[in-house]
Amino acid sequence: MIWLSRTMPDVPSVEMSSDRNDERSKMSTSVLYMSMSLDGYIAGPNDNPGGDGFMRLHEWYGDFSRPSGAVGALFDEANAYGAILAGRRTVEQVDHWGGDRNGVQIFVPSHRPPGPTVANYPLVTYVTDGIASAMAQAKAAAGDRHVLVHGAYTAQRALEAGVLDEIQIHQIPVLFGNGLTMFTVLPSRVELEIVRVIDTPQATHIRYRVCH
Repeated sequence: MIWLSRTMPDVPSVEMSSDRNDERSKMSTSVLYMSMSLDGYIAGPNDNPGGDGFMRLHEWYGDFSRPSGAVGALFDEANAYGAILAGRRTVEQVDHWGGDRNGVQIFVPSHRPPGPTVANYPLVTYVTDGIASAMAQAKAAAGDRHVLVHGAYTAQRALEAGVLDEIQIHQIPVLFGNGLTMFTVLPSRVELEIVRVIDTPQATHIRYRVCH
């Protein structure tokens, strides 16, 4: 496990260290990235991204440009994905990122056919035969890079199906008291292993491995 603290003058690496991680680095890993308040909220009560004052959760990386130091390395890591798996509500809120997010394939698990605009987005694939199939397709597309997972409900379904590998939480030092929580419909307990902690004044970045 790598444990990094704000008191360290230099951050040598944000990569996980262990023989198991060396082996896993050769295959795609699915990773949920999520900013969360200390009391577990990820969005406002109206589920409007950044609305209801919830942009506070994203202030840790400033104006969306690459930050410096340890957080900059996290930024690079998060953007090194080879495919995206995202929930339908998530992608529809942003019109599937205009059909192109860094040129990678976008997979959307859904029991309903896509809307008409998706026909113009060749990189977007709706998968109707379940979350496990969607993740398998995303990992195949990602190659040796990770699959970026978006959406609270989709992440919970991936946990339930045993196909979510890691969770990167950016824990923000704020209490909201209400809003949308991250984990509300899990069918059973899920054990996690802490593999890295990076502490900064703006957020504590905790990476977990899901114990399947």
